[in-house]
Amino acid sequence: MGGVLRGSRILETRPYFVLGDLAANVLAGIAIGSLSAAVFGTGWNMMLAMFVGMALGMAVSTPLALLAGALFGAMEVMVPVMTTGMVAGMVVSMAASMTDVGYGWAARVGAYCGVGVVVVTYVANGLIKQGAKQWTS
Repeated sequence: MGGVLRGSRILETRPYFVLGDLAANVLAGIAIGSLSAAVFGTGWNMMLAMFVGMALGMAVSTPLALLAGALFGAMEVMVPVMTTGMVAGMVVSMAASMTDVGYGWAARVGAYCGVGVVVVTYVANGLIKQGAKQWTS
């Protein structure tokens, strides 16, 4: 499947854009994970922390998405960076509501969220484009 997707130029393969997407998402994950570790503590209700963390992640990732979008393509960067903000904000805030988390751990989890979102976004984009070729021809 990967050869089919790569061979037909469905997936982005130019290193500038791939590494730019990855860097923007990792940076967003680190920033939002660290901020969530600072904001949320064990006194928060887990469900409330999840929703507030998601909103906080979206708000913090918006300026980064706009800045990175100018360099790497607005639509290609905004969707994954905003998703990284939501995921990292939810995961770290929920963990912080259950136990004390350190900034290093939160930044690492945020970075992992960023990498995971990039992988899922690239795979989904490739599958959708591949299906669109079949549906529209």
